[in-house]
Amino acid sequence: MNFRPENPVIVQGDKTVLLEVNNDRYEAARDALARFAELEKSPEHIHTYRITPLSLWNAAAAGESGEGIIGALVEFGKYDLPANVRLDILDYVSRYGLLKLVKGDPQEMLHATSLHLVSDDMALIAEIAHHKKTQPFILKALDDRTLVIDPTQRGHLKQALVLIGYPAEDLAGYAEGEALPIQLRETTADGEHFDLRRYQREAVEIFHAYGSARGGSGVIVLPCGAGKTIVGLGALARLQTATLILTTSTVAVRQWIDEILDKTDLMPEHVGEYTGDVKEIRPVTVSTYQIMTYHSKKSDEFPHFALFSERDWGLIIYDEVHLLPAPVFRVTAEIQSRRRLGLTATLVREDGRESDVFSLIGPKKYDVPWKELEHQGWIATAECHEIRLPLPESERMVYAVADERDKYRIAAENPEKLSVIMQLLDKHHEDNVLVIGQYIEQLEMIAHETDAPIITGKTPTREREKLYDAFRNGEQRLLIVSKVANFAIDLPDANVAIQVSGTFGSRQEEAQRLGRILRPKRNGLLAHFYSIVTRDTRDQEFAAKRQLFLTEQGYRYDILYAQELATFEPAMLQAICIADKPKLLMGA
Repeated sequence: MNFRPENPVIVQGDKTVLLEVNNDRYEAARDALARFAELEKSPEHIHTYRITPLSLWNAAAAGESGEGIIGALVEFGKYDLPANVRLDILDYVSRYGLLKLVKGDPQEMLHATSLHLVSDDMALIAEIAHHKKTQPFILKALDDRTLVIDPTQRGHLKQALVLIGYPAEDLAGYAEGEALPIQLRETTADGEHFDLRRYQREAVEIFHAYGSARGGSGVIVLPCGAGKTIVGLGALARLQTATLILTTSTVAVRQWIDEILDKTDLMPEHVGEYTGDVKEIRPVTVSTYQIMTYHSKKSDEFPHFALFSERDWGLIIYDEVHLLPAPVFRVTAEIQSRRRLGLTATLVREDGRESDVFSLIGPKKYDVPWKELEHQGWIATAECHEIRLPLPESERMVYAVADERDKYRIAAENPEKLSVIMQLLDKHHEDNVLVIGQYIEQLEMIAHETDAPIITGKTPTREREKLYDAFRNGEQRLLIVSKVANFAIDLPDANVAIQVSGTFGSRQEEAQRLGRILRPKRNGLLAHFYSIVTRDTRDQEFAAKRQLFLTEQGYRYDILYAQELATFEPAMLQAICIADKPKLLMGA
């Protein structure tokens, strides 16, 4: 067996991959692994990844080959690649697209549109025809290589095929949808030059795929602050069709509408808000997941699902697709003839339904590492710090005898965190700061002690917008926010986030919270992300899980202890020099 001590990667037979952090080739290896493996653990010295079928299928859909993946593992490996891992990679990557969904001949059946599942592998077609998970969706076998599929079950079949390990490449095409002439502006309403950035344009073109059946569905993964909304507008302009946009809140709905009117030539009468406050259905309609999943306690029906058929939509955009509620998967399975674009900063879902995003919205089509965009100046350079402090003696016995769920809350609400917050606010008294947490009582106490406004789920939408506007224009430099501010909130001048508690070990939440401060700063300031953690408790364990996503993206945490904070001085200005600084005004 060959041994290359200078390399940082060890691949094991169970398809776990160990990555040595203190190695000169760590960053290059990390970036390579991120394309086809999932990060599971990231302690200080050794990070653990796992190669899974879904990670390989997403890689294959994004253009990675089995040979390319093997080549990366060989290039960075300390030892020879286990033979079974080599074979499994080639096998799983080859499975993507082995089955294809295509339009059939409408004359063959009574349905208006025929759908065929085809493959050159006759044994595989026979297996699918007899498998109990796929049989309900098959109308008949046309020949040894073709199955006729019920077109109304297109999405359900794709879900079943992923479960049995043979994801289909969907080439059946999409309804054109109602025509909608639309152009992107060259100058915004504020008079600023506007153009898509190179990576935004690439994302749109890869999703569109020249209008072929290979395009039209999939997920674009970009950091918060990198302009996912602009990618959505680019897709809308590319397709020229009526579009339904689903996002996370009424505030996010109105931000989408503002961006549409600011950066396209659509008039207000073309753009509708469909929320709890307003019910407008127009050629471009923006709604929330909350209103779509509303139903009365007396019924399991979702009355607002009718919105999916109110117009002849040619495109449906799922903003923050990692938060797509389970009921919306159900209706999405039934509208597979509509183009679908998912936008997200992370494919990680806390409910484990990544495979449903893959099968029903589409595979990952485009992904750019956060650190790469940071290096190019498109998102702010961020310094990440974890500040550890002890649990007070008065709380230790309470913590010791509590059940596991209560242990986390006791540790997360450690009253000593207030002192750390006050020290950080003193060090960042000229900055724009968000204090973010999970528990309302804790946040209300912080708001009282800092004399700062607080935004929670109970804050009326109008009041939220007023406070966000005050923060944007500099009237208010400190906001205390609950998890309602995790998603789709545009606060470009926020440059410090202090996290006092989170949703257990939520990786997606960590990504979203860091994303709140990643808009490029016109004055060149660094962004600072602080996570205040009670050491040797469940709080510290969950913090380690939340940090997995940031490790994937190349961020490292500087760990400080509370007693070290007095002498800590945060860096202020970015260390990098951006040659094309004017670009920071484009594609915001």
